[in-house]
Amino acid sequence: MANIHDISRNTCQLFGKQAHQGYDWWWHNFTAVDAETGEQKAFFIEFFACNPSIGDKKPIFGPKPSYVMVKVGAWGGANKAQLHRFFGWHQASIKMGVPFDVRAFNCHLTETGTSGSVLVKPEEAKAHPEWMSDAGYMSWKLKIRKLVAFHVGYGASALMRRLQLFEMFWHAEGMKTEYEGEVIWNGRKYIVRPKTCCGYADKNWGRDFTSPWVWLSSCNLTSELTGKKLTDSVFDIGGGRPKIGPLILNRQLLSDFWYEGRDFEFNFSKFWTGCRTQFECRETDTQIIWHVEQRTWFNRMVTDIVCEKKDMLLVRYQSPDGEHRHKRLWNGGTGRGTVSLYRFGKLIDRLRAENVGCEYGEY
Repeated sequence: MANIHDISRNTCQLFGKQAHQGYDWWWHNFTAVDAETGEQKAFFIEFFACNPSIGDKKPIFGPKPSYVMVKVGAWGGANKAQLHRFFGWHQASIKMGVPFDVRAFNCHLTETGTSGSVLVKPEEAKAHPEWMSDAGYMSWKLKIRKLVAFHVGYGASALMRRLQLFEMFWHAEGMKTEYEGEVIWNGRKYIVRPKTCCGYADKNWGRDFTSPWVWLSSCNLTSELTGKKLTDSVFDIGGGRPKIGPLILNRQLLSDFWYEGRDFEFNFSKFWTGCRTQFECRETDTQIIWHVEQRTWFNRMVTDIVCEKKDMLLVRYQSPDGEHRHKRLWNGGTGRGTVSLYRFGKLIDRLRAENVGCEYGEY
């Protein structure tokens, strides 16, 4: 579906079975510039919640976790890190209705803004491996404006959300998002500007994480045919191995390319479009490499992205059942590459993609 916004899909989904074994998160990433040097740096902010049915005053770790976690961090070189701050369910407030609202002490998230801070001291990170955190400090205050949405269709419809059939759900309310404000990262101030932030926002929820886990997205796109910078374009690819009840759909991806106001969707759940996907993700000594080819009866998209491992993080999550299955989940925000888009076999455009949000992990 073409750029259909649906904030009902962004509400907290931890009810029914998912309240007992389930997670829900709101993810945001963007690029900012150092207020003094002008150097670019990519950041992310995530509000993650799991297993509220056993929630307590303090966060619960171990074989059955229950907490609200604020996960923030930065990519790029030696000054990269992921920082985690945990709250017990009785210390947090999550509005279940539309629009959503998440609050935990000074950390706050809505559809239109977010603010907060996370501080993890080196001795704390070392003493608490259950925090899965590096050491560092980040604070932020941002306005959020979601411009283009990826609406995946009936796979995340109200009925499917109630039935909770998928192991992992996805909705990208802001696959192109403008952020505005500032970030303090380990003592340095960064400015976030709407037109240059290369922003993204989505949401995942369910009972467990997919494997393989694939994600690629960018709105920093330049035509290699014309040299023109595209101002109303973004692509988003995600998925891996969807599970619907007992049914496993191996190596399937969902994707959408919003190309200057035209929508090109590659969605396996819409079988009538004849969507077919082939992808390969691999790790070298220095890079993570993605190659994705998707076709429908009329359209084709070929995506080739690389990201330097030195700029990426091995992000850490605990599944709602307490397991740490993904031990090499590579996550970055500085990928680069090309995307080629075809219609009836004819090349529409070949685009240079930068500031690519990217993820790959498999167990």
